[in-house]
Amino acid sequence: MEADHRAQVEELLAGYRRSREQLGAVHRKLATLQASATSEDGLVTVTVGAQGRLTELVIVDSAYRKLRPHELAATIVALTATAASKASRAASEAMAPVLPPDTDPDALLRGTADLTPAELKPEPPDAEETFEDLSWMRAGSKKR
Repeated sequence: MEADHRAQVEELLAGYRRSREQLGAVHRKLATLQASATSEDGLVTVTVGAQGRLTELVIVDSAYRKLRPHELAATIVALTATAASKASRAASEAMAPVLPPDTDPDALLRGTADLTPAELKPEPPDAEETFEDLSWMRAGSKKR
């Protein structure tokens, strides 16, 4: 009987070690994950990390002559969103093998995995709370 118990403990420990190694591999992959997007004209390239944060921005010198500042800014924002979407898909794929079968990796990364649709809806503003009629220049608020 003690041998059975010892075998169960050893099996549990082996499973724990496998899971820990898998989780470590996923963590290392996420730490190095990057995704890039380049504009069609090749003037701008952005690179983001696993969480969609901009890590590198390359702007070809001629971009400043060909694009107006607001066009360049819009290009950078759009490319960053594209690269972040790619990074999110890659992160989801990296995490999927270590998650339970019914877990949505995208929802987990967004922080919404255990929330219901009702919990995700933004709360309506408090009808009682309005700042329309407030002024810092009211007569009663003068400093003396």
